[in-house]
Amino acid sequence: MTNLKIGGVPEHFNLPWHLCIEQGDFKRNQIDVSWTDFHGGTGEMSEALKNGEVDIAVMLTEGSIKEICDGSPFKILQTYVKSPLMWGIHVHAHSDFHKIEDLKNQTAAISRYGSGSHLMTYVHAHNQDWNTEHLDFETTQNLAGAKKSLTEGTSDYFLWEHFTTKPLVDEGIFRRLGDEPTPWPCFVIVTTEGFLKHHSELVETLLEPLNHKSKTLKSLPNIEENISERYHLKLKDVKNWLSITEWSQQQISKDDVILTQKRLKDLNLIHQEKSYSEFIF
Repeated sequence: MTNLKIGGVPEHFNLPWHLCIEQGDFKRNQIDVSWTDFHGGTGEMSEALKNGEVDIAVMLTEGSIKEICDGSPFKILQTYVKSPLMWGIHVHAHSDFHKIEDLKNQTAAISRYGSGSHLMTYVHAHNQDWNTEHLDFETTQNLAGAKKSLTEGTSDYFLWEHFTTKPLVDEGIFRRLGDEPTPWPCFVIVTTEGFLKHHSELVETLLEPLNHKSKTLKSLPNIEENISERYHLKLKDVKNWLSITEWSQQQISKDDVILTQKRLKDLNLIHQEKSYSEFIF
């Protein structure tokens, strides 16, 4: 039995992993998977991968590609979720911001630099024709930190996954002014070159049950109720989310890597593009 440490956000997207762990699918392949939730998202997971705290992480596509462009020794094993991620644009419910234009030159909360909340703030500003060189950020570590920051007024707006933050909108803590979808598939499965040097033969054995689970997830009995209960989401929101979410069982495409790099370079978030082969296993 081989022990593997996997990390990901504590969100509904990662249910296939948890079902595989709970139902013994990995153990049947002689792999004992331990899971760590990373509330700080992709930026926090990047550091954990570099430090050897996890072997594999489920990270945002844009953050993973930026890390590799910046020299991190990462490799993408495959796309995990191929549909775009819907980033809600949030302000505190009692703030004076009522439309997207009100956020120009205001301070954005981000979990950390290099995170999805950081990179997507640039994408959003660019799409609004704002000067991205004038963006101002307040690092808050995670969603709980952003909630505190917006409440105390140390930041003004915050981009985070639409359905994860929906309970805060429903509670009247956040107000959502709009959504910003990613121009690329939202999640990829990432490891390090060091891990592959010693354990490359485990990759297919790990991904086989995961891909079967993600491919059949929507057809599982009572899946909507299961997700609603596990992740404290309203049933109607779960149904909406499932209708727009598609998992992948394939390697990230060359076109998606080129597109993501081009957008990041246009935003001056990376300085050098790399060939497709440098990203994939």
